[in-house]
Amino acid sequence: MALKYFVLTIALLAVVTSISHASDPSPLQDFCVAVNDSVAAVFVNGKFCKDPKDVTADDFFKSGLNEPGNTSNRVGSAVSAVNVNNLPGLNTLGISLARIDYAPYGLNPPHTHPRATEFLVVLEGTLYVGFVLSNPGPNMKNKLFTKILHAGDVFVFPIGLIHFQFNVGKTKAVALAGLSSQNPGVITIANAVFGSDPPIKDDVLAKAFQVDKKVVDYLRSQF
Repeated sequence: MALKYFVLTIALLAVVTSISHASDPSPLQDFCVAVNDSVAAVFVNGKFCKDPKDVTADDFFKSGLNEPGNTSNRVGSAVSAVNVNNLPGLNTLGISLARIDYAPYGLNPPHTHPRATEFLVVLEGTLYVGFVLSNPGPNMKNKLFTKILHAGDVFVFPIGLIHFQFNVGKTKAVALAGLSSQNPGVITIANAVFGSDPPIKDDVLAKAFQVDKKVVDYLRSQF
């Protein structure tokens, strides 16, 4: 099982690398290991570059992705991200990775990655996945594309579009997601709309969703 995960991870990273130019800019050097040091000489894409003389193999290494995430939460899913914030060697390389664990009937809620296309590989279980097109033209609706995925299946979520994954099986599910950015970002729709800080005014949300303000207050209380 461990070997299967390793092979799928390598294949996933290879594909994501080929599409990474659609998001982050190409690097101008072999590497730019991120370091939180304001006296570092170079500042690239939000991170300072570590002095190449001080770079070690550990800057390109992270363990633990074989460990399942804790899915005992309201939505029943856990995302274990590997990005520039916990793997400094990814800085300027234009890729990142995430392991996603789903409890039975667990959901990775509708969300977007503002800076990355996502490439999903199912390792275990059965997922119902989908994404919604952006604002359509006249007399059109936001079209939904969905698919049932099984172990070994892959699916692509285009950059910036709202998407989700739902475990429709009675057993746990596991997937790997490759993203075409070192720091793709994530906006979970419900959290952002009803849990923003400071909160969006009730009048705005009530009119946007065409519901009573009491409904807005109830939804806000969940976040």
